Amino acid sequence: MKPVTVGPAGRAAYECDLHSHTTRSDGNDTPRESIDRAAARGLRVLAITDHDVLPPEEVSLPDGSVREIHAYAGERGVCLLRGIEFSCETEIQDVHIVGFGCDWEGPDMAREVARIAESKSGSYLELIRRLNERGYRIDLAELLAAGGREIPVAELQKKAIFDYMAAKGYVSAWREAKLLVREDPALNVEREKPGALRIIEAIHRAGGTAILAHPYLIDEQVRFQGERIGRWQLIERLAGAGLDGMEVRYTYDKTTCRDRRPPEAIWAEVRSRMPEGLFVSGGSDYHADYKKGQDNPRDLGECGLTMEEFLSVPVFARLYRTGG
Repeated sequence: MKPVTVGPAGRAAYECDLHSHTTRSDGNDTPRESIDRAAARGLRVLAITDHDVLPPEEVSLPDGSVREIHAYAGERGVCLLRGIEFSCETEIQDVHIVGFGCDWEGPDMAREVARIAESKSGSYLELIRRLNERGYRIDLAELLAAGGREIPVAELQKKAIFDYMAAKGYVSAWREAKLLVREDPALNVEREKPGALRIIEAIHRAGGTAILAHPYLIDEQVRFQGERIGRWQLIERLAGAGLDGMEVRYTYDKTTCRDRRPPEAIWAEVRSRMPEGLFVSGGSDYHADYKKGQDNPRDLGECGLTMEEFLSVPVFARLYRTGG
């Protein structure tokens, strides 16, 4: 799995990006804008994997009408995959499971999304209260309207708080805000997250496929089910519980990853240590952060899979044939 050289200006390095976010969670592009950008960058496959919310069925057009999302993407030469990224494990940062191919209208996904929305609201309001105590003045009404549309507290994402802090000049960028909160016990308000094993099971019950996102954002040593274990021990346990795939290519150099090696070195290590039976995935974790003035933001297709790699995975090939 060799790195692909970035092509001409404006074109993506990889044709398939299987990890991105929109305004439905903490991204800054609408689903339509994400699809348009994917088409402009030459992507053939784009996955929208917003945090803890069911994926969109439609896109809103400038004239106020709506269009079925697969049809809209297909007209632009893009296969759209609908997915979800679950944040798991209360005691461990960045254990995220991406689900594809689920029965989105069934009870399993709806139940998990409702549970998560309830747990998020209380913890994020508490974080805002503590930040205000520290002198980081955060106006809740302003925060909820910061994305251009007013959202309920139940839809608030933690990254939106970090973006707000950067916009106010409290920190230089969202990554600095995330580190500030993560490293300060007084600010690190942990919400109750679902267990990764439960989410893998729920995705499978819904007929879907479970993929571990960005494994090297997980700390080298973690506490899992009351036991202190290593990162790869955790991954082995997830694999034993039915995990299907893992992100190999990811934009580690543009996140809060503690491992500062070149991303290609991390990709190679992940690939070499993957438990047997898992398939390879990859994505940029695009948030359209350039709209918030972020320096060196992630872009669609910056990480991902080649079309050949994508179609070599039976699950992805099936989703491609059936329209995501």
